[in-house]
Amino acid sequence: MSGGWILSLTPTLVGIGLVAGLMIGCVGVGGVILVPLLTFGCGVPVATAAAAAMMGYIATGLTGTLLFGRSGAIDRKLALELCLGAAPGALFGAWAIQLANPVAVQILIAALAAGAGVNSLSGRLRGSVERCSLSTTGAVGIGVAIGIVSAMTGTGGPVVLVPLLMWLGFPVLAAVGLGQAIQLPVAGLATAGSYLVGSLDAHMGAQLAIGLVVGSVAGAKLAHGVTEKTLHATAALILVATGVMVVLRLFASSLPGV
Repeated sequence: MSGGWILSLTPTLVGIGLVAGLMIGCVGVGGVILVPLLTFGCGVPVATAAAAAMMGYIATGLTGTLLFGRSGAIDRKLALELCLGAAPGALFGAWAIQLANPVAVQILIAALAAGAGVNSLSGRLRGSVERCSLSTTGAVGIGVAIGIVSAMTGTGGPVVLVPLLMWLGFPVLAAVGLGQAIQLPVAGLATAGSYLVGSLDAHMGAQLAIGLVVGSVAGAKLAHGVTEKTLHATAALILVATGVMVVLRLFASSLPGV
């Protein structure tokens, strides 16, 4: 894509990043809406959209990890084990998306968005079971899976890892903190992999990053003035709507003459 074309989309790209950042700052997930908004709203190819989104997550991952790390909410040993698996997984995912069927990738994104929304709306996973202990092998294995799925869908890491950890009985803050930490190897190596295979548009990624960082900071402040129930309900509705939108657009594009 030419630089001029991307520059003409600057307000839109920053705005998309801002919306996703607000959700990330408020409830810990939100990156899953980036790729659908870029592909359906701006006509960006799936691989390019995912690569740009991953580049944007480098900034939010760094900011979130520093904030949660200072508060002591991150289990450093577990974070290291998850990251050790996520690193090669992200590299593989950045390569695999070039070969994957775009429709299959978008269906996976829709499932992730709707699943995260339903989980947020129900609230049943938060603190409902005793925390499970993860072995080093188990943590690394989870990291590999998170890295592959996140890089292929441009969803970062928290949208998959946070619900999984809460299902395993982790406290919300601990789960969100680990979700922030895993973004660093996932986003960093997925971005490097995308650059190597030629699907990274750095201009787009930088503009998304601006919106993501500003939105994340604003979202964190907003979260203090709104009830948790309202936040999760709002985020859930947006996520479910995103999943439904992706499916409907895929269905419409498959119809003759569309």
